[in-house]
Amino acid sequence: MEMSIFMWLLGVVVVLLDVWALASVWRTTKPAGTKVGWTVLILCLPMLGLAIWGIAGPRGVAIPPTSQNHSKG
Repeated sequence: MEMSIFMWLLGVVVVLLDVWALASVWRTTKPAGTKVGWTVLILCLPMLGLAIWGIAGPRGVAIPPTSQNHSKG
């Protein structure tokens, strides 16, 4: 009984992390093909795909504004 509860909780955590990773993938400015590739990997291999995405995935670094008037005070 104890082990089944642990496995259930582990499954819930993995699903929540996968949903978070997918949301992060689709918020990036990367091309649609890259987003689809990461989505397929995460959905087909939930734990391994999440680990690979965590190491090599797209980063959420925002592109700074290019306007010259943006930083003027």
